[in-house]
Amino acid sequence: MKRLGTACLLGLLSLSPARAEQVGEVGVDWVGNDIIIEAIADPDVQGVTCHIAYFERGLIDRLSKGNWFEDPSNASISCRQTGPIEIGDIDRDDDGEDVFRASRSIILKSLRVKRIFDEKNQTLIYIAHAAELTDGSAKVSMSTVPLYGSDK
Repeated sequence: MKRLGTACLLGLLSLSPARAEQVGEVGVDWVGNDIIIEAIADPDVQGVTCHIAYFERGLIDRLSKGNWFEDPSNASISCRQTGPIEIGDIDRDDDGEDVFRASRSIILKSLRVKRIFDEKNQTLIYIAHAAELTDGSAKVSMSTVPLYGSDK
């Protein structure tokens, strides 16, 4: 059994606007907890790739602490220009739109990446946050990509 968390994550990736590709894995401790690093190309903005790092609990940690089907909510995001930027049909409202969504528990929690276009400052803002059914999460990570010199 490779990873239960990855299986849950992959199960919902087919419902996501964008696909994540694992590009790294850092072992954190002897019980199998890892930091997973994934690359996500923005499906509507050519030339922008985000890298997300998140914690994934190992089998021993799940067995010893219970709470079998849930991973922590915290994640870190960094987005960069990886080619010529071409903005497609994106949501330009203040609340933006989801670029990526993956489950972090069986039912109650998901990791989301949302894009907001700051037209006045010609900047794309990417927010990684958890969405929980019972409570929101204050754990937020943000990255920006300036658009100067690109097609808007």
